Amino acid sequence: MSRHLFKSTVIVSSMTLISRILGFVRDMLIARIFGVDLATDAFFVAFKIPNFFRRLFAEGAFAHAFIPVLAEYKEQGNKADLKVFVDKTAGTLAGILMLLTLIGVVVAPVLILLLAPGFAWQGSQYDLAVLLLKITFPYLLFISLVAFAGAILNAHDQFAIPALTPIFLNISMIIAAIWVAPLMEQPIVALAWGVFAAGIIQVCFQIPALMRLGLLPRFRWGYNDPGVKKTIRLMLPAIFSVSVTQINLLLDTLVASFLTVGSVSWLYYSDRLVEFPLGMLGLALGTVILPKLAKDYAMEDKKVFSYSLDWGLRLALLIGMPATIGLILLAEPMLSTLFQYNEFSWNDVYYAGLSLKAYAVGLLGYLLIKVLVPGFTARQDMKTPVRYGFYAMLVSLGLDVVLVFPLAHAGLALATSLGAFFNAALLLYQLLKKNIYRPVKGWWVFSLRVLLASAAMSIVLYYFVDANWWNQWHSVDRVINLFKWILIGLLTYTATLVLTGLKLRDLSIVQESNNP
Repeated sequence: MSRHLFKSTVIVSSMTLISRILGFVRDMLIARIFGVDLATDAFFVAFKIPNFFRRLFAEGAFAHAFIPVLAEYKEQGNKADLKVFVDKTAGTLAGILMLLTLIGVVVAPVLILLLAPGFAWQGSQYDLAVLLLKITFPYLLFISLVAFAGAILNAHDQFAIPALTPIFLNISMIIAAIWVAPLMEQPIVALAWGVFAAGIIQVCFQIPALMRLGLLPRFRWGYNDPGVKKTIRLMLPAIFSVSVTQINLLLDTLVASFLTVGSVSWLYYSDRLVEFPLGMLGLALGTVILPKLAKDYAMEDKKVFSYSLDWGLRLALLIGMPATIGLILLAEPMLSTLFQYNEFSWNDVYYAGLSLKAYAVGLLGYLLIKVLVPGFTARQDMKTPVRYGFYAMLVSLGLDVVLVFPLAHAGLALATSLGAFFNAALLLYQLLKKNIYRPVKGWWVFSLRVLLASAAMSIVLYYFVDANWWNQWHSVDRVINLFKWILIGLLTYTATLVLTGLKLRDLSIVQESNNP
């Protein structure tokens, strides 16, 4: 039902909001304490590498491969078989990840050389990045186990605990920045240890919820188990298909390491702001809709499967448009309010603002991908997203070469955004072509209402926001005024939707399955 999906989405979004707010506090502290220099560039690269592999193997590919297979076991109704499958998947996953983590720590110098080759020109920066990566890389093991536990909970309609878990990373890094960093010879190293500690804490936080379900895994090696083999077979192509955006962001970092000092950090801070609405809605939509689609597919209910996709796409458009407008028109005010303190200068605000606007262009594309990819992976079709993701990555790479010269680091961000839209367009076309997704009536009227509301919001923010208030006023005044204009923009958008006749039913109703 649409109400159930909406309620689950609100739960995940609410928990994610708490995490994102703490994440901004964390980034504000990092900007204020460490500023933007060689050390912060080194940390953000060292942090991005395990984060990239985490999204590649755990949150992305693993969830899309594991949940559909888990749904099949649940539909069979045999709890003993389900528990054996969970145990063997956990043991196999942990064994592979332990080996991968060990390899990652050993080859850290090579990874930094490959993914941030520009650092090799700065000897001290390269050495620091290698040290930081050796500390942060084990986070991959811990957070992958967290993602495994979260997938089990999500498949059982328990969304709050997995969505709340990321707050511990932010809390741990905040503690490291405030209290541990001053005690260390290299203060930035404290952040790396904060990441390491957070991984252990997050694993422990999931255990009680798994115990209540009776699915706390006993780690057993099961590479030859049919369910495990099927998950691995599905996971290999999914590694690429669900992570194209992350690959593009990593390539942005690689190229940015050759640009002006600070380019990596500017991309990081702008990406963090785009991640706020993407996490609030995109992560919530992807988390909630994948188990629903997998269940619909397991029950062979094609009509409800299409309804679920339609609901997700409408919600993505409804929320994605105002978020995009707000990020573009309030880019510098947001960056200044959140980060312009002490070591983070006006110059940093300006250049980070350029890349923020460029990343924001692709926000709706990112959101659509979060909904469209599960339309394939829930049906255990991993090859199609892989193929289209590869095409999109080639487009982004080509645009990188074209745009980096006139636009520098902002060109890299814009190339990633355009690649996201290209990927989303290919996915949507294929779902429509194969008649897997059949749009519910009313899309043209719904889209027109969203466009009118977006235009009204844009006019208000563009013509009435004082372009200089955020650079002149005291930090407290900046915060007040930023929230004021965000609220005014949202009220304008909402009021226009209501005046043009938008109703809740326009999001489409996901009907109950007729199957028992």
